[in-house]
Amino acid sequence: MPRLKPSKTIQNRLEMVRQALRQKSIPALLVAHRADYFYLTGFTGEDSAVLITGRSVTVITDGRFESAAKKEVAWSKVHFRRGDLTSELVKVIQSSPCQRLAIQADKMTVATRDALRKGLTGVRLVDAPPTISQMRERKSAGELKTMDNAIRVAESAYRAMLKTIRIGQTELELAARLEYEMKRRGSTEPAFGSIVAIDANAALPHAVPGNRRVKSGCMILFDWGATVDGYRSDLTRTVFVGSIPSKFKAIYEAVLTSQKKAIAAIRAGVRMSDVDAIAREHIADCGYGERFTHGLGHGLGLDVHESPSLSWRSDQKLVAGMVVTVEPGIYLPGVGGVRIEDDVRVMGNGCQVMSHLSKSLKSAVIDVAR
Repeated sequence: MPRLKPSKTIQNRLEMVRQALRQKSIPALLVAHRADYFYLTGFTGEDSAVLITGRSVTVITDGRFESAAKKEVAWSKVHFRRGDLTSELVKVIQSSPCQRLAIQADKMTVATRDALRKGLTGVRLVDAPPTISQMRERKSAGELKTMDNAIRVAESAYRAMLKTIRIGQTELELAARLEYEMKRRGSTEPAFGSIVAIDANAALPHAVPGNRRVKSGCMILFDWGATVDGYRSDLTRTVFVGSIPSKFKAIYEAVLTSQKKAIAAIRAGVRMSDVDAIAREHIADCGYGERFTHGLGHGLGLDVHESPSLSWRSDQKLVAGMVVTVEPGIYLPGVGGVRIEDDVRVMGNGCQVMSHLSKSLKSAVIDVAR
C-alpha cells in the first residue's frame, strides 16, 4: 500500500519551514498556534500542537479530534494525549531526540514556556525564526479565492441585515442578525466579535454591542467579518438613520478621502508607514489628527489580525500577495465616530480592493421602518 503524503501545497510549506530550521541548525520546531499548524498541516483540531523535525511531523491532540486527524493528517504521526497538553508535549518532545527546540515564544503563554523549560531534560528552547508568519503574509491563488468567498459572504449578509433594521432595535439584536445572515451564507463563525455601535459607542474603536437602540437620526458603526474554510474577512461601514448631521458629513468625507488616498498608494515596495502617513496627514489637515487613534490597517488571513502591520510603527515594505485592511477612522468621545474599512490585495503595480460594498456618502444614509 503506497504511503500517504500531504498535498503538494502542504509539502512545499513544510519544506520551507525545514529549510529555515536547517539554516539556523535547529532540529525541531513546536507549533502550538492553531492558525499556524492549520496552515502547515491542514489539521483543524483545537487545543493541539504540531512537532516538526527534519523527517517527521507529529500532531499532538486528543480523542475529540480522532476523526479529524484520520481525515486531515493521516500522512503524519498522531499522538492522542490523555493528560494536559503541556505535559504530553514534554513526553513527545523528550522521545524525539533533539538538543534544541524552536518555539513560537510570541504565541505561547509564559506558563507553558516555563513548564516546557522545566519538564524537558537536555533540550534548550530557542525562539523560532519568523518563517511561518512571513510565509502567511503572501497569499496563494487558492487562499485569495477563499478570502474572496469570505468577503462575499460578509457583504451579502450585511445587505440582508440592513433591510431588517427597525427603530427600537438594540446593538445586540443587529449583531445577532448580522451573524445569523453570515451563517446562512456559509460562514462557520464570525471572523471576530461583531461590532455594532450606535452614537457614542461608535467613538470606541472596539466597542462591544449593548442595549443602545436605533432611533431616527442616529449613527450606527458596523465592523464585522465572515469565516470560510478558516479564512476571514474584515469590513466596516458607518451609516446614519434618516439623515446625517453636517458635522458628521464632513467627518465622513474626511475618512472616505483619506482611505481612497491610502489605497491609491498601495503597491509592492512601498513602506507601510508611508501609506499610514498618507491617510493620517489628510485627517490631520481636516482638523481631526488627534482623533485618528489607531493604525491604518493590518494583515488578514487565517487570523483576523496577522502580519503585516499597516501602521506608522512599521517600516516593512508591502509585498505582492499580501492582503491588508485599510480602515481610517475619526472618533469623538461621547459623541460618535466614523470608520470605513476594506480588504485590499497588494499587487506589483498597484492593488485590488477585494470588497465591493458602496461607501459613498449617499449610501451611508439609510431609511428604516418603525
